[in-house]
Amino acid sequence: MQAPIFSFLIGQPVGISLTNGQGTSGVLCGTSGEKLLVIEYMYQAQFALKQYDFYMIQDINAFPPCQNTQPLY
Repeated sequence: MQAPIFSFLIGQPVGISLTNGQGTSGVLCGTSGEKLLVIEYMYQAQFALKQYDFYMIQDINAFPPCQNTQPLY
């Protein structure tokens, strides 16, 4: 996997499928060497910058837009 493939997603919320069957989501911050940098929400007001090796990533998808902007009541 090469960085330019998903460079248009930098700064956007993404969902990431990992090769081990797990997944995660966060804001794609960029790349560093052979790693993808993602900021993820932990709890309360805490976030963590996590690094994922390219070989661990199966797929990256941008979040879809919200479909309904009307109040739900």
